[in-house]
Amino acid sequence: MAPPTRRERAAAAAARPSSSSPSAAPAGPRAVEVQRRRVGGGWTSRRISIYASRAYFLLLILQIPLFRVPCRAGTCTTPIQVTSSQLVSNEIFPPAVVKAMLYPGAIVSSLTKRIAFPRWSDLFDIYNLTEAKNASAVVDLQRLEILAGSYFCVAGALVGIINPGRMTLFGTLLVIWGLVKEALFGKPVNSDPTQSAYVYPTILIALICAFMSITYNVKKTAKSSPPVSIAKPLKSSAKSKLK
Repeated sequence: MAPPTRRERAAAAAARPSSSSPSAAPAGPRAVEVQRRRVGGGWTSRRISIYASRAYFLLLILQIPLFRVPCRAGTCTTPIQVTSSQLVSNEIFPPAVVKAMLYPGAIVSSLTKRIAFPRWSDLFDIYNLTEAKNASAVVDLQRLEILAGSYFCVAGALVGIINPGRMTLFGTLLVIWGLVKEALFGKPVNSDPTQSAYVYPTILIALICAFMSITYNVKKTAKSSPPVSIAKPLKSSAKSKLK
């Protein structure tokens, strides 16, 4: 049998599948790891906390009514309104900062009532904040839990856009405790039913969003926990007992 010529060897080499082609490459552990990452890259704890903190921020910045309590501005229905009445009366921040917090909610409120945008200069008149400096501080001092909780809610919502944390949950629980204390124990005493505290069902949505905005890393906690010694002390020998 005659040996194959150069042309026959070249044709046979071209027909043989190349071992360096990507289809013939064996699936190693790297490919399996990439597939696992694609499958497990869905709803992680970090992603859920980010979405929950954004939803909580929208609830506050759009001024969705969560409760109804008396305040220096008359009646406040959101933590932003409680915080704004305190900032205006104490002059902690410039008026432009307070108006920037109130403006998104004022737009939503005006669009639901009439198709018109509120004026920047009329925001304090809309929220009855022009006379907040002259109002008595006793109304807010009687509800310190709601006041402090509103501060934490607003600060936590602003910080939660960048880094979600526990501040929103702490503020929401403080507000709920203040409302429950007033409803159960009747403190402060209020004879006017129109000025009494009222809770809207939307506060449950805010509580759920605040709770889900907390991230908890089990692996990090397990690594950071110090080792616990389980060794028991040696029992005394029989000779030491005889002595």
